[in-house]
Amino acid sequence: MNHSQSGKSKPKIQPGLLAEQAGEQTNLPKRHRTGKIWLVVFQASMAVGIIALTILLLKIINDSFGLMIFEFKEDPLTLSVQPLETLPNEELEAILKANISKGRLNTLEKEKSLSRREQQELYNLIVTEVLEPKVLKTYPLLQSIVAREDIYQFAVNNYPGAYITFRAWINWNFITSPQSSDPLTAGISNAILGSLLSILFAMVFAVPIGIGAAIYLEEYARDNWVNRLIRTNINNLAGVPSVIYGILGLAIFVRVMEPLTSGAIFGVAAPGSTANGRTILSAGLTLGLLVLPLVIINAQEAIRSVPRSLREASFGLGGTKWQTVWNHVLPNAIPGTLTGTILAMSRAIGETAPLILIGASTFITYNPTSGFSKFTSVPVQIYQWTARPQDVWRNLAAAAIIVLLVMLLSLNAIAILLRNRYSRRLV
Repeated sequence: MNHSQSGKSKPKIQPGLLAEQAGEQTNLPKRHRTGKIWLVVFQASMAVGIIALTILLLKIINDSFGLMIFEFKEDPLTLSVQPLETLPNEELEAILKANISKGRLNTLEKEKSLSRREQQELYNLIVTEVLEPKVLKTYPLLQSIVAREDIYQFAVNNYPGAYITFRAWINWNFITSPQSSDPLTAGISNAILGSLLSILFAMVFAVPIGIGAAIYLEEYARDNWVNRLIRTNINNLAGVPSVIYGILGLAIFVRVMEPLTSGAIFGVAAPGSTANGRTILSAGLTLGLLVLPLVIINAQEAIRSVPRSLREASFGLGGTKWQTVWNHVLPNAIPGTLTGTILAMSRAIGETAPLILIGASTFITYNPTSGFSKFTSVPVQIYQWTARPQDVWRNLAAAAIIVLLVMLLSLNAIAILLRNRYSRRLV
């Protein structure tokens, strides 16, 4: 018995394979260098993005706080030798009655009796109705800290008799007060409610329709040219500029569907206004159309990611198509669907152009009470304030941007918590 018969035969190695492996080993350092270069590029891109966002946030915070030079139309010392904020309710009420007209007093009494108002409310009324402060100049936070003495000296030299104080433009009164022509009393409560109600109507409209369309396209639609054309158009609609959806909303929801969107068909009228279809309902439906392609695409991806074995197992146990979709596919697709909803809300809450086109008010002094009310939104309010020439309005715009960011992060956090909750249930 020879050696070749008793032992295992050695595998034959092709010369070309050896040459290829040798070439790969020779190129290995070059590939490592290329990988390190791209790693540096990716890290630099991340660093640039973080730096840009940090600068943006610092700019917003810098404009939301700082020193303010202002003067009163009526000197507070002529009303009381003691500080007004320390006076009891009775004296504040007497000062208010003695310094405003009877017509204005009757209006305030109808809103809420002076005797039932708290001390802080009476003080605020005296400030706005009697003292009437006027902002002369504002400074950002960084300049207020670094050049504080120079600012005080400038105020003494150029505005004798004026007051200077540190102002936080974002405060509780700013959040709870309506819009006003006075920057010191202007608030954003009606814009917050308008944005939240618009997003609510948009999600109620877009999410069920978007998920339903995704189920049909992924589970029921056949692979033919018609359905392929529909999928292509949905992908294209996701990239259409938002102003186009504003034109569509103006033509359909504001004009064609005016009896419905204005509430006239239900006998409902917005308080103190003629909305004419330019209502929160129209805004919500327009934003719903805007985010609908995004919801459909993300829901399709979520449904497509559900393993095929789950469907086959359901069919093997005698489940129908709908039972399989409802009991197995949709529960497993919920986390991905909620991710799409988060992206849709993030886009809708920051839109301005379509809302302006359908008639969002830039100045409104009362809060919306229903879907048939006139409305404004936080982005529209920011746009309107930044368009004004006085610097003080840009301070208010910066404070409104912080409110908008908090709203966006809060809504996203709620959606993320729901997504994580369903994800844990599926594990």
